[in-house]
Amino acid sequence: MVSTEQTISVTINGTTYERDVEARKLLIHFIRDDLDLTGSHVGCDTGNCGACSVIVDGQLVKSCMMLAVQADGSNVETVEGLADGEQLSKLQQSFRDHHALQCGYCTPGMLMSATALLRSNPHPSEDEIKKGLQGNICRCTGYWNIFEAVKAASE
Repeated sequence: MVSTEQTISVTINGTTYERDVEARKLLIHFIRDDLDLTGSHVGCDTGNCGACSVIVDGQLVKSCMMLAVQADGSNVETVEGLADGEQLSKLQQSFRDHHALQCGYCTPGMLMSATALLRSNPHPSEDEIKKGLQGNICRCTGYWNIFEAVKAASE
């Protein structure tokens, strides 16, 4: 029988992990199931909702659309890596201050999308913020508080 596993080495939030993974395992399932980093959420498995968004080698990625083996050798950032211990990042604090969540399911993906946006454009216009968040679906908030939180964090 041919093995369908491959050994990968991935640095996630500054920690390097080496694991054998099935060739067909999605990055989101590797992150959540193999590494027990459950901040990123599985919302749709089709790349539509953005709840699984992470940053891979500086690029925003929907981790339900990427195989874990494709991340071999990469640097991955998840929502768990945004805070410095108990100290929230400026963006996380802004989400808290602006009540930019309700159920919280979309929040990790929104935070990662906004992080990627603010890194590439520290002072985005209102239209650029809307475009930067458009790959994420929130069913609870109506987006206004999320938009305001990103806007405030960019000022």
